[in-house]
Amino acid sequence: MRLRKNRIQENRLARTRQVISRLRRALLLTVTLATLACLWGCSGIVSGPTTQGAAPPQTYSISGTISPVAGGSGATVTLSGAANATSTADSSGNFTFSGLANGTYTVTPTHAGYTFNPSSLNVTVNGANINTGMNFTATALTFNLSGTISPAAAGSGAKVTLSGAATTTTTADSGGNYTFPGLANGTYAVTPSRTGYTFNPSTQTATVTGANVTGVNFTAQASPTFSISGTISPTTGGSAATVTLSGAAPATAITDGAGNYMFTGLGNGIYTVTPTNVGFAFAPATQSVTVSSANVPGVNFTASAQVTHSVALTWIASSTPTVTGYNVYRSTVSGTAYVKISSSLVLAPLVSYTDATVLNSTTYYYVTTAVDASNVESAFSNEVAVAIP
Repeated sequence: MRLRKNRIQENRLARTRQVISRLRRALLLTVTLATLACLWGCSGIVSGPTTQGAAPPQTYSISGTISPVAGGSGATVTLSGAANATSTADSSGNFTFSGLANGTYTVTPTHAGYTFNPSSLNVTVNGANINTGMNFTATALTFNLSGTISPAAAGSGAKVTLSGAATTTTTADSGGNYTFPGLANGTYAVTPSRTGYTFNPSTQTATVTGANVTGVNFTAQASPTFSISGTISPTTGGSAATVTLSGAAPATAITDGAGNYMFTGLGNGIYTVTPTNVGFAFAPATQSVTVSSANVPGVNFTASAQVTHSVALTWIASSTPTVTGYNVYRSTVSGTAYVKISSSLVLAPLVSYTDATVLNSTTYYYVTTAVDASNVESAFSNEVAVAIP
């Protein structure tokens, strides 16, 4: 009886476990169904074909050129309107704005020291690149540099030299005013000059930076002057002689009855003094004189009467029967540079000529030619050398 009772209890225990297991599975299914119901209710279920993201919008470009390259290269180009951007033109003046949407834009170039024509351009991008009609012309800005040289009496007519970024000269007007127009930005040196004057300062540096430069002024002062003087002796050759000055300043003077001469009003410099008088030679023939802030006296010469010389030429007559006369030629260089000295044809049968225009201490070289009735001239004859003592 006890064994049977135990079995009955075991069977009851097993059925209880089965019931509990079935309840657990039912509860799990209920929770799962509840979760799915929540998901369906909160988010919904999407069915049907899947879709892809939209394609990015199409973009375009604006490009152009700034010429000449001197003003275009390195210019800054600004884009405004539907989008804002800046670009720097390349060494050829080309620029490009890319990645632009359809819309209206304004393009404006700038470059220090230049203006542009046109100053800006408006353009509308509408489904295509813009690569025509977007060009600009750059023009360099220029300015004036001016000043005054005072007092006006000294400044009037003074030469003013400009050097540096540009080189030119101008002449001050009657009031001593001067102007250099059309100058680009840069550094310049201004230097006035006028014979007989010094200037303070002697030169000035001026820098043009986007504006006219005025007031580059100078003060002129008359330079001290000096003299060169001397005597030509004896008076027979020195009186009424002509004395020529060359070099730093040209001039002439006539000696007085005692052979004295003087050049005044000379600035510092190197001069050459040369006396002349018909029939006389001078020792020395010329003198070099340096004026250096002082008068230079005693530039003297000695005159000696010249002995008059002449050269008598004769030659053998041409054997050609049609010869009507001869020409006479002379040179101071053997074999070349002959110059005709006979003013007219030496008519045959004459075969002689006298040259009375020779200078002392000079060697001359003579040749002749024969001329026929048709004015055909022969080649030069043999050369004859004559030394004048």
